[in-house]
Amino acid sequence: MLELYRSVDRESGGGLLYGEVARFAESVYRMLDWGHPARLTPPLIAAVATARQLAGWTALDAGRHDDAQRHFVAGERAALAADNAPLVALMRYAQAKQLQHLRHNRDALATLQLTHAQLGSHSTPAAKALLWGAEAASLAALGDHQTAVKTLGEASDQFERIDKEREPDGMGFYDRGELFAQYGRVYRDMARQDRKHASEAVRWGRDAIAAFGAANVRSTVLNGVGLCSALFLADEPEQALAVGGRVLEQVQAMSSRRVIDRVVNLRRDLVRHRELPEVAAFEATLNAQASTAA
Repeated sequence: MLELYRSVDRESGGGLLYGEVARFAESVYRMLDWGHPARLTPPLIAAVATARQLAGWTALDAGRHDDAQRHFVAGERAALAADNAPLVALMRYAQAKQLQHLRHNRDALATLQLTHAQLGSHSTPAAKALLWGAEAASLAALGDHQTAVKTLGEASDQFERIDKEREPDGMGFYDRGELFAQYGRVYRDMARQDRKHASEAVRWGRDAIAAFGAANVRSTVLNGVGLCSALFLADEPEQALAVGGRVLEQVQAMSSRRVIDRVVNLRRDLVRHRELPEVAAFEATLNAQASTAA
């Protein structure tokens, strides 16, 4: 059931199924009160944590941040009770992603660094790469670009050590596209301070999109938004508008407030080109999107 929900979430967004996933997660939680052999307790608690994580993730994607936080906290407690280090890492990563979306990057960074310290040698290569990639994104957003690039290198080193057979099922989503997406985020933040990094931001955005599978529609769209920003920063407004136009079409088929928020944020990176009529028209469309989403 969880895998089915995950596939729908990746293709259509969390807004479409949050209510259903939340009910499912709470029904799994009630299973802890059922009679069962003691040997089933750890995997059952882990299942509760996984269900709560997905409920929180779909709530985050739907823009229901209070619900997301509630599910993430419940999931973290269950993962700790199950003594499941990779699952704890996944829960903390989800919490950090919510904090990043809300632009609380110092809190996100503290959450990720605490997780590294607590998990230590119990963390798998995929969990380390996941956490370091997210940490780099917060560092870059806070202006510590040198440390962000160094941390990306550590994430890449761990990524190359991943053995899928030894990673838990919940980490299956983490692939090269996710790693490249974090590179794109870091270099876009760097390009906002110094345009010489814009071409790298464009390259990483394109590489991330190419690395995602066809079923991972939302990640492809999110990185399309990132590529559009990078192209504006690289002073390639015509290419940016072409990518942005495709993104706006794709968004119509999705139910994701998180994607809409990211699309609306494109306005900050087109400023240098708004004197062009086509860019002004694109900005007007984004303003209309923002008004509708408010």
